[in-house]
Amino acid sequence: MGEVRAGGGGGCCPPMNLFRSESMQLVQLIIPMESAHVTVSYLGDLGLLQFKDLNADKSPFQRTYAAQIKKSGEMARRLRFFKDQMLKAGFSPKKSATQADINIDDLEVKLAELETELVEINANGGKLQRAYNELVEYKLVLQKASEFFHSALNSAAEQQSENASRQIGEESLDTPLLLEQEMSTDSSKQVKLGFITGLVPRQKSMAFERILFRATRGNVFLREAVVEDPVTDPISGEKVEKNVFVVFYSGERAKNKILKICEAFGANRYPFSEDLNKQDHMVTEVSGRLSELKTTIDVGLLQRDNLLQTIGDQFEQWEFLVRKEKSIYHTLNMLSLDVTKKCLVAEGWSPVFATKLIQDALQRASFDSNSQVGAIFQILQTKELPPTYFRTNKFTSPFQEIVDAYGVAKYQEANPTVYTIVTFPFLFAVMFGDWGHGICLLLATLYLIIREKKFSSQKLGDIMEMMFGGRYCILMMALFSIYTGLIYNEFFSVPFELFAPSAYACRDLSCRDSTTMGLIKVRDTYPFGVDPVWHGSRSELPFLNSLKMKMSILLGVAQMNLGIILSYCNAKFFRNGVNVWFQFIPQIIFLNSLFGYLSLLILVKWSTGSQADLYHVMIYMFLSPTDDLGENQLFPGQKTLQLALLLLALVAVPWMLIPKPFILKKQHQDRHRGHSYTPLESSEDNFQLGANHDSHDHEEFEFSEVFVHQLIHTIEFVLGSVSNTASYLRLWALSLAHSELSSVFYDKLLMLAWGYNNVIILIVGIIVFICATVGVLLVMETLSAFLHALRLHWVEFQNKFYEGDGYKFYPFSFAWTGDEDE
Repeated sequence: MGEVRAGGGGGCCPPMNLFRSESMQLVQLIIPMESAHVTVSYLGDLGLLQFKDLNADKSPFQRTYAAQIKKSGEMARRLRFFKDQMLKAGFSPKKSATQADINIDDLEVKLAELETELVEINANGGKLQRAYNELVEYKLVLQKASEFFHSALNSAAEQQSENASRQIGEESLDTPLLLEQEMSTDSSKQVKLGFITGLVPRQKSMAFERILFRATRGNVFLREAVVEDPVTDPISGEKVEKNVFVVFYSGERAKNKILKICEAFGANRYPFSEDLNKQDHMVTEVSGRLSELKTTIDVGLLQRDNLLQTIGDQFEQWEFLVRKEKSIYHTLNMLSLDVTKKCLVAEGWSPVFATKLIQDALQRASFDSNSQVGAIFQILQTKELPPTYFRTNKFTSPFQEIVDAYGVAKYQEANPTVYTIVTFPFLFAVMFGDWGHGICLLLATLYLIIREKKFSSQKLGDIMEMMFGGRYCILMMALFSIYTGLIYNEFFSVPFELFAPSAYACRDLSCRDSTTMGLIKVRDTYPFGVDPVWHGSRSELPFLNSLKMKMSILLGVAQMNLGIILSYCNAKFFRNGVNVWFQFIPQIIFLNSLFGYLSLLILVKWSTGSQADLYHVMIYMFLSPTDDLGENQLFPGQKTLQLALLLLALVAVPWMLIPKPFILKKQHQDRHRGHSYTPLESSEDNFQLGANHDSHDHEEFEFSEVFVHQLIHTIEFVLGSVSNTASYLRLWALSLAHSELSSVFYDKLLMLAWGYNNVIILIVGIIVFICATVGVLLVMETLSAFLHALRLHWVEFQNKFYEGDGYKFYPFSFAWTGDEDE
């Protein structure tokens, strides 16, 4: 996923901090030419430096190392050719434990020699295979055509004997009058017929026959015989169903037409002799040549397989070496030449903790390359916004990817991933609450985790790769689903008395299965989750609707408050007092004056058991704030509190809107009166100040633009507070839909099949129930709940504090080259 590994850091790296991105610094390296290659190689092994392209104005062909990149590309092309040949031959590259110690120049020569040898073997094998296929077709033509001529000779002999018997017998009225004239015709005046033999594809045979007839005006005689098994075509090399044909013709013009038609239809022609002795001799000769060719082809295939086996043993090491070499020269092309043309100048971003590691790598490179001058490392001061770098592991990586899909965090702003690790699977589970379905999801995830090593080394499909990458996210979703399922007391929609017997019992038999009105409390309250007695009663839906709807509002208001508190953390971190006083405080007041108060009313109603109508309370808080609450009063002083909260909410709106643009204008004027020229501080403080500076520092301050932006932000927050709170009701809606679908599948499939007392119907019902549960509840409902939880985090939670306009830290690392396609 999005993991960035600090290779070689070991214990030198500080503990992982996911709330703020790593402190970054812009560094400059001055590297001697003789040690440049080794230096970049060591930095790639380290994987903690993101190079800047200092030659962006040059085309790839104008850069210093264009020839070396072309050479590496040619080696990569040869390796792709070898890989294709291995796949065709059924080989797969082997992972070798020993590291090949080979120079890149020697590898280039070796790859060229292997390519030449392999191409020659393939060319010879192709020629031999084509000759073999032609001989196979020729043998079929000899066999089928000889059958034609044998049958023709037999019929001619029968005709002659019949005619002779007619001459001996007495003449009758039925004897043709011209028979004697026909019999006495001069043999020198008889027409001499020629013939052409070959094979034509069976699907073209009808058209072939039709075109022959039309082209020669019917002056041909065509005989065809079906070849039972498909034949390998010599030209295309594919298996094709064919027919053997013999075309008899008269005259050279007819012959030329037939030859052109054969060529147009892809019919392969072969010579054939009328002499029976020659036919037998040719069949024997062709059979002998076939056996010789077969032996030669087998020897060639064995030689090719041995060569591919040799290539496969070292293929992965060669491929990594070539990719590494190519990436090194790509990076060297991003460096600029010094004026003396003896040094290369590099600039790039690195984490502050990596300073010592980079300096050690530079020293090792200078020593290993026998360079007389070492590389120079220095830190540059800049106001440019650094990249964002979070060090993640296989557990936190999928959650970081969820946040990054919305937008990469600005440098060192609060990272929502810290809270998303818990809140995302929890909100998913609120909509997916069923501990039976949660166990199914858990088992599927545990299978991915147990076989983690095997799957990580395989090439997976797009969907499977996505699931495997997010396996720990799905694990958390499954665990939270089991937890919320126990609270809802649903196991495939069936309630269980897991923690204690139900607290209620029927007053008499008439109340059973009808309503909860006839129930009386006989025991202590059910200790954990929903009492199982609610399930299946007429009051189940109203009770669960009320519970889940109020719970959704509580969760939504809590998460939105968390988002506003994180905006305060950002403002304090970047030392932005304006955002604290004129954004955080009015926002927290406005939200809690309305929806925080609603949450308080829900909690008070639950704890006191009051019958107050909260809809009525909230509506008339705005329409008639001075009216008495009457029976809807939940606690003393409620009316006074409502008036105070309403006044605070009204004051918070202009508090957000008006002061901030004027304060920003005054700050801009103060900076341009000389306050902007301050001494340079440390790089970290400088970046924080740079991040805090408004984008209008070096431009003309447009008060109207700032005021309109603040107006839009204020309107968005005020309206968004209402719409976002309502948006959290999707937790209630999807939880209800999941529960009802599960109940329908259980009642209408499983229990209905059980009621027939028929084994076959029961088996069919179980199969349909399993398919419906897996297909609808475990696949479609999982995807639906995942997308809704995603929306709640992206829109309702992150828009309170998260800017997400940064860019990722992509260090130069050889760990990334294995995942890239050429």
